[in-house]
Amino acid sequence: MTITRRAALGGLAAATLTGCVSTAPTRSRAPSMRAVPNDGWSAWVEGYKARARGRGLSPAVIDAAFREAGYLPGVIERDRNQTEFTRTFEDYLAIAASDERISKGRANARARAGTLSRIEQAYGVPPEVVAAIWGLESFYGERRGDIPVVSATSTLAFDGRRGQFFESQLTAALRILQSGDTTPARMVGSWAGAMGHTQFIPTSYLAYAVDFTGDGRRDIWSDDPTDALASAAAYLAESGWRRGQPWGLEVRLPAGFSGPFGRSATRSVAAWRAAGVTPARGGTLPEGGPASILVPSGASGPAFMVFRNFSVILRYNNAETYALGIGHLSDRIAGAGPITASFPPDRYGLTIDDRKALQRGLTRAGFDAGTADGVLGPQTEGAIRAYQRANGLPETGAPSRALLARLG
Repeated sequence: MTITRRAALGGLAAATLTGCVSTAPTRSRAPSMRAVPNDGWSAWVEGYKARARGRGLSPAVIDAAFREAGYLPGVIERDRNQTEFTRTFEDYLAIAASDERISKGRANARARAGTLSRIEQAYGVPPEVVAAIWGLESFYGERRGDIPVVSATSTLAFDGRRGQFFESQLTAALRILQSGDTTPARMVGSWAGAMGHTQFIPTSYLAYAVDFTGDGRRDIWSDDPTDALASAAAYLAESGWRRGQPWGLEVRLPAGFSGPFGRSATRSVAAWRAAGVTPARGGTLPEGGPASILVPSGASGPAFMVFRNFSVILRYNNAETYALGIGHLSDRIAGAGPITASFPPDRYGLTIDDRKALQRGLTRAGFDAGTADGVLGPQTEGAIRAYQRANGLPETGAPSRALLARLG
């Protein structure tokens, strides 16, 4: 059975923006991400080397892979302390399809138009969809990760919480090295072993990576993203992508429409049309086979009709927010406009424009709330707390309409 990347990496959930959707630039490794002596890890590695030899891996490859490898305490910290804070779908899209991500996506799609066209010819996946995966996974190659994969996967395998899974990733990483596709020094990625422009885990690499440049190596780590982009398209093609069919689209529901909603409730396009469902931007509903209606923010928020290709995107990351993010970002890269429907107010009674105004007001008052994007993360919470402390208010860190009025 094929394991999706989200399922494989556990808490690296795009839905929480703690993993696949990159939100911060790659920096020099923190001290906790540098190898330190650990006798238990060293003993485990010696036992693993014997198992690896028994699996047909070359002793020379094994020794070279571990020559500079080591135990990374920061990897264990990240694995055990993955913050599962929940963002709304509106927040997710504000980051996944931010103005910067859209503009960079369009620029990269233009710059790589020839390559993306050849990839589409080979695998049937449109350029904008491949570019959207690239954008969400590594911010178009700017945030590929710099953690040595052998060190990361061996540390996690030794730790044992998901030992069998990470040992399989370590073994796959050694098979990649044995194939000559890269070297131990160049095999870097995220703290959990996802690699390259499109963040393949080692087993996914072995199953789907392709040498699209024809240089004899499936190089997803190079500054040239060609092999990585083609590999992402190959992944989708092997997972059942249907050439020439849409992933989905935003739709408008008729007044009083009560469903059915969800991917399990499929209907023909003709049936949805007869029920009064129309494209949000006008025109007619496209034909794409059986379709479902998703309302990730509830029936009062945006609605989407999704087709089989949406389910294929879910094979890359099994989170509906991720797949909707890929679909929407791909549409924006191709030139479409933003979501037309309004999102309902959040639990504090604030709209995204209210939240942006709150962030601007805090910063204007001398409490840096970061970029006024309407996404209330730790920096905004800290600014609220500092403002409340300075003004003798209960220090909750929570936004409110009263606070917005004070800052107005």
